[in-house]
Amino acid sequence: MKNMHILAIPYPLQGHVMPLMEATRCFTTNGLKVTFVNTEFIHKKLMGASLEIDCPSDLMQLVSIPDGMEPCEDRNDHGKLTKAMFQLMPAKLEELINDINQNDDEKITCIVADYCMGWVLRVARKMGIRLALFCPSSAAVLAVTMSLQKLMDDQVINGRSGEILKHQMVQLSPTMPLMDPANFVWVCVGDAETNQIMFDSLFLEAKDAAEAADHIICNSSMELEPGAFTLFPKMLPIGPLLATNKSTRQVGHFWKEDSTCLTWLDQQPVCSVIYVAFGSITIFNQLQFEELALGLEDTKMPFLWVVRPGPSGNMDYVYPSGFLDRIGSRGKILSWAPQQEVLNHPSVACFMSHCGWNSTMEGVSNGVPFLCWPYFADQFFNKTYICDIWKTGVGLNKDGTGIVTRGEIKSKVEQLVNNNIHKANVLNLKEKLTEGLREGNSSNKNLNKFIDWLKEG
Repeated sequence: MKNMHILAIPYPLQGHVMPLMEATRCFTTNGLKVTFVNTEFIHKKLMGASLEIDCPSDLMQLVSIPDGMEPCEDRNDHGKLTKAMFQLMPAKLEELINDINQNDDEKITCIVADYCMGWVLRVARKMGIRLALFCPSSAAVLAVTMSLQKLMDDQVINGRSGEILKHQMVQLSPTMPLMDPANFVWVCVGDAETNQIMFDSLFLEAKDAAEAADHIICNSSMELEPGAFTLFPKMLPIGPLLATNKSTRQVGHFWKEDSTCLTWLDQQPVCSVIYVAFGSITIFNQLQFEELALGLEDTKMPFLWVVRPGPSGNMDYVYPSGFLDRIGSRGKILSWAPQQEVLNHPSVACFMSHCGWNSTMEGVSNGVPFLCWPYFADQFFNKTYICDIWKTGVGLNKDGTGIVTRGEIKSKVEQLVNNNIHKANVLNLKEKLTEGLREGNSSNKNLNKFIDWLKEG
């Protein structure tokens, strides 16, 4: 039997790299060899964070290819980054595969690509390699991408630009929640030019790749999104991936985790701590940062707050006068946390989150109710799931000037921790997700089915 060798390639963002790395760790557990391809910029970040992958070293190798941008250029400019990647990376990926394929025993037998890297379809077709897509976001977001033609036909969006033509809620199927087109990912990434690049390069290409791929696997579950998986049965839920590996350390962080917070959590009463983390790209202005700090202070509860450096890489925020002295040891502030372990800690009462899909999955998998504060794109829809469909959290609302005030923060924290309904709902959902991952049940069965397909060559 020839060796099965999988090439995996994520979109170069924290929330995309981490779940695909978790998926490939499942592949290596089943004896499959994986070459994981990051951009050079991301590869350097991973190495700098002292990455350890808990799998046989001969089965997982990390390699990199250039993303087409100069080292000093701003990779937070998603339009520029996407355009550069789509111009250069196909040729570089082809070169890499040709190098690997020099060894007959090591030939790439399948590519598993993030659906945001739809250009990989052209490389796979040209080289005669099977292709599967990976969805690191909610299946509903991929369902929007797979429904682009319907959205064009119904004149919800302009087929050339992706611009919204009907400013009203849409429903992809009767079993799916309502969606606001204003929050479709390609509409709210940046200026008109950036949005156009994202629509053309990411979403139209992703639609073609999704139609052509042999399989699509999703970091979600039938229990969480029955409507999306019923609408597109080709999508296989294999998650929550982060919950499948609770016994091992999470992989794929871009920054070193500060584990001192776990010792601090050990010293707090059960269900007493507000965990506050907004992912890797959320940015606040100074006024909003101060209101958040003062809101946390006003709750009188212990809190663990992840404060990321600003875009410059420096600490761009200034704490309110006297804040750090007043909170003392009641608050623990750090720059990056071992989130899976934090959310699994009995001291954590609730999770104030940007509602990125990984954070959503981790919170639900650990039975933690949410305070929802979405920043952009799919996070608004994830909030709909949390607040309206699963009823496992409450939303934080902005005032007339666009600020979430300290009063709103205090009020919503009290509402959440004094009402057991959200906690009961999320514990019920956690139980269903755990059940789905058990041997022979939905997510587990789908993962095994996919791994069997990978092994067929």
